[in-house]
Amino acid sequence: MEERRKSKRTSMDSKLMIKRLDGDSHTEIDIEVTDVSKTGVGFIADQPLQIGEVYEAYLTIWTKEVLHAFLQIVRIELKGAEYSYGAVFIGMPEMDASRIEVYQTVNEEGK
Repeated sequence: MEERRKSKRTSMDSKLMIKRLDGDSHTEIDIEVTDVSKTGVGFIADQPLQIGEVYEAYLTIWTKEVLHAFLQIVRIELKGAEYSYGAVFIGMPEMDASRIEVYQTVNEEGK
């Protein structure tokens, strides 16, 4: 299969707390991040989310800093009892995107 991603993906041990922005739901849920890049994130959740919707997220990175971001769901795949999602960052500051790139560089050098 041909790789179509524009940015390199890296796995990250982290959790996101997300909530929907349209006012219908303010329930926060934990999700498991499977990969992250400067342009988006892949994650697993046990609750269904809607494709195309924008969610507010708090991503805890390796330095224990929390990045505040907005995610738009672009891919959903049902895997057993869990959902696998792909989302792009909406309006993420370049400084935060650079932090993710630095993590990828340090992670590769350590291998």
